This record gives sequence, structure tokens and C-alpha cells, in this order.
Amino acid sequence: MRNSNEIWDFVEARKEPLIALSDAVWAVPELNFGEFRSVALHGATLESEGFRVTRDVGGLPTAIMGEAGEGGPVIAILGEYDALPGLSQQAGATQPRPLPGDGNGHACGHNLLGSASLLAATAVKNWLAATGTPGRVRYYGCPAEEGGAGKGFMVRAGVFDDVDAAISWHPFCFATIFPPAALANVRLDFTFTGRAAHAAAAPHLGRSALDAAELMNIGVNYLREHMLPTSRIHYAYQDAGGVAPNVVQARTVIRYTVRAAELEDMLALAERVRRVAEGAAMMTETTVTCAVISGMANLLGNPPLEAAMQANLERLGPPPFDAADQAFAREMQATFTEQDIASAFRQVGLPVDRDTALCDMILPYPTAAGPVILGSTDVGDVSWTVPTVQALGATCAIGTALHSWQMTAQGTSALAHKGMVHVAKIMAATATDLLSDPGLLDRAKQDHAAKLRQRPYVSPIPPEVQPPVLYPDQVVG
Repeated sequence: MRNSNEIWDFVEARKEPLIALSDAVWAVPELNFGEFRSVALHGATLESEGFRVTRDVGGLPTAIMGEAGEGGPVIAILGEYDALPGLSQQAGATQPRPLPGDGNGHACGHNLLGSASLLAATAVKNWLAATGTPGRVRYYGCPAEEGGAGKGFMVRAGVFDDVDAAISWHPFCFATIFPPAALANVRLDFTFTGRAAHAAAAPHLGRSALDAAELMNIGVNYLREHMLPTSRIHYAYQDAGGVAPNVVQARTVIRYTVRAAELEDMLALAERVRRVAEGAAMMTETTVTCAVISGMANLLGNPPLEAAMQANLERLGPPPFDAADQAFAREMQATFTEQDIASAFRQVGLPVDRDTALCDMILPYPTAAGPVILGSTDVGDVSWTVPTVQALGATCAIGTALHSWQMTAQGTSALAHKGMVHVAKIMAATATDLLSDPGLLDRAKQDHAAKLRQRPYVSPIPPEVQPPVLYPDQVVG
């Protein structure tokens, strides 16, 4: 902790090229396992900053690792750079203005996520060299967090087996610790196969795969009454079978995401969903197959690391937003509903304050609201492998919903850049604490080992499932 001010100077010294990296990645938004331009930008930056670079990490062509330092413990800082479909948006616009092109957009701020993590790793690299401290820092560029479970595949490949601790973060509207309450999940594709027929002349000969999928949805909706309140089930048609109503649809594919707060509860709920699908197939005299697409474990918390990160947050204070940032944030807030803004405050246990547009404080940890479930993340699988801690960085106006056009619009703003540099300082300071204080790392490892003795890790991705890499010539632009 005595290294905080020094490491922050190292962050400041290299912030400009990493801000440029964030903006460059924002301009080339790419989806799960297709982040070839983004990983190339990260690779070029790693090389220019003097890291030892390894590509195709874990057999994934859009994963990359840069390492610096010698001996000592290995501290990993995790980055991401995948975008989302359908959320393209003009930078800085305060009304929906999609950009021409494929429609992808950085609506979860992963352009910032990867760049801040690389900035933190660069600062730690330079600090190690300047101080002669033994130890290694690694930046891991990880693909396909948005449902693709890139880190889950990397964990399965043993990428983190020699890492001592891992650090990451996520964009948000407040600066605090990322609570260890992300949901385990699995994505399942159900393919129903029936028999085509003329819907008017010979309906009795048809067996409708579309009917089967719809009956499955009804069955799952009844299941919702009989699952844990923290569990979630979502679905989307991948192939509804065709557009002709006078044809009995012979094939339908529907994708389900099943989530729960604990890995074992998620696996049990997914099995119940499978049985609903089998019942729907039986009722319609169709057949059904189920394929796992991806899966993620829930997050394991690590109180020693969370306490160290919280101390650095409190020492640094909130991001240095100015009047121009406040004005822009208020313009963005004008596009939100009252409920959006109120929900953001309530999510972290704060009273609603409609006069505050940007984070102006460091939240206590744990928050008054207790654990806040923020969806799912494949950082969960890393947290079962090594002691892991994450921050939430304030990079957007209060009330901004993740996966919204407003999040994309703010991704290259001055306030996003300031929040990105701020959280890079927090991650870098936490890393230097681990490299300077063997006792902290020992406590983190002991806590992690105790949790694994109670519940060993089970990968939610079956060994036969391979990542669906999207090569550039497969991208439809």
C-alpha cells in the first residue's frame, strides 16, 4: 500500500497511448470470437510497451498475453474487447444515431475494459523495472465475454495454472468493488426436428417443430414459479423454421440461457429445462437434441484482495470529473427514465439523488445493499482457479444501462477516459500491494483454498465443446 502514489505516477505517464487504444477498439466493434482487429491493436500496443507477447493463448486466435518481469509471484490483469450486436451509436450523441456498418457497438464498455487493464499492467511492468522488485505481471486479452465464455475455455486449457492472483474490472456508473455475486450460466441450443407437410391439404401428416419450441417456452414459463428467486432463464429463436405459414415447420432451433447464483444450482436448473424440452418433443411427436454452446461459473469472492482494493479506492478518491463532464452526463441523463436513475442508486444501496449525474464518492464495501447481482461474467471461472478481485469503474453517467446505445455513445468521452485511468490506478496499486506484501498474497491464497475445499470447481463447458471462432472471412459486413 505504500507504493500507491508511486504506481499512480507510472499510470499517468502511459495513459495517452492507452486512451488511444481504447478509442481505436471502440471504432472496430467485433463480436464473440471474432475480435481479430481488436486483438491486433492490443498486440501492437503490448509490443510497443515492451512486453513479451504470446498470441493464440489457449488455442484461441483472438486471445493474447503480454508478460514482463522476472521471478517472484505472477499477477494477471485481465482485459476484454468484444462488442455487442445491434448497439452501434455515434460517439457523444444524445439521441439514437446508429453508425453505418454491421450494427455492432461497445455497449458494455469493453473497449475501456481492455485498455485500462493494459494500462495498469504497463504501469506495473515499469514499476517492477524501476524498483527491481521480483515478480511478473501479465496482461491477458480475453475474447468473447459476452456469452461466449472465452475465459472459461482459457481456464480449461490451463492458461492460468501458474498465476498467483488475478485482477480485473468492469465499467459502471459508480466506483467500488465488483461484488462476488455474478450468476453462473449455461447457453443451450435446443433443436427440434419434425416432419414438413402442407398445412392445409395434409396437416395430419406434419409434426411441427415450431409447436414443440412454443410448448417448451410455455413449460419453462411455468417452471419459473418453482426456481430460486435469484435464478434467471432467457431464450431467443435462432431458427424459427421458415416464413411460410402454409408449411408445417420441420426444424426449429431455440437458444436458452439458464442462470443461478451458485454453479450447482445452475446445473440442476438446466437439467430441468432439458426435461421440459423432452416433454415438448413428446407432446408433438418430434425429436429434440440439446447442445451446450458455452457456460460460466459464478464468482468466488476473496475478502483479503477486496480489502486491499478498497483501501486503494479510498486512498485515491473518486475520478476527477470536471464541469464539462458533469454537463455531458446531464445531457445523457435526459435520455434516461426516472426509473433508470433511481435503479442505479438503489442497486448500490444509496438514496436516490437526482442532482448527482456522475460518481463523486467511493462507495463503502460491502455496500448497504449487500451483494448486487450484475448478470454473468466468465471472470467467474478464473476466480475458481486463482484468487481474483475486480473493481467497478465509474465511466458513465449515473443511470446508464449496460447494453444500451447510451453506453456506446459515452465510450470515447472525456469522462469515460478519466474513469478508465482512475480504475487503472486502482488495479495497478492492488497489483503492487500483492508484489510487495507476501502476507497479502498468502491470505488471499488461503481464503481461496478454503473455498475450494468446500466446493471444488466444475467447468460448465463440457470437454467436447469447442469455441465457435468467427474468422474474418465469415463475418457478414
